[in-house]
Amino acid sequence: MGKMEPFNRLTPAEAERLALLAEECGEVVQAVGKILRHGYESVHPDGGPTNRESLTRECGDVYHAIWRLIGAGDIDGNEMSQWADDKAKKMINYLHHQT
Repeated sequence: MGKMEPFNRLTPAEAERLALLAEECGEVVQAVGKILRHGYESVHPDGGPTNRESLTRECGDVYHAIWRLIGAGDIDGNEMSQWADDKAKKMINYLHHQT
């Protein structure tokens, strides 16, 4: 019997990069939730980094995962930057406390 192609047609490397991005995004969501509940400067009762430090680290991990996608050609970095610029222009009308 021949080798089956995955239904999503992703290579193992592509799937791994997407899994990394999803995992890191989830960790950012968790860090944001802790800040919303306890504040930026709160720390775990047993010690460790502040919530601000944790968010910074997790955002860095997402940034790394994105750069892996760009480096592998999964997404276009220039196009991503253009989307970010477009989003910034659109969002200003919907933000209440940002300048």
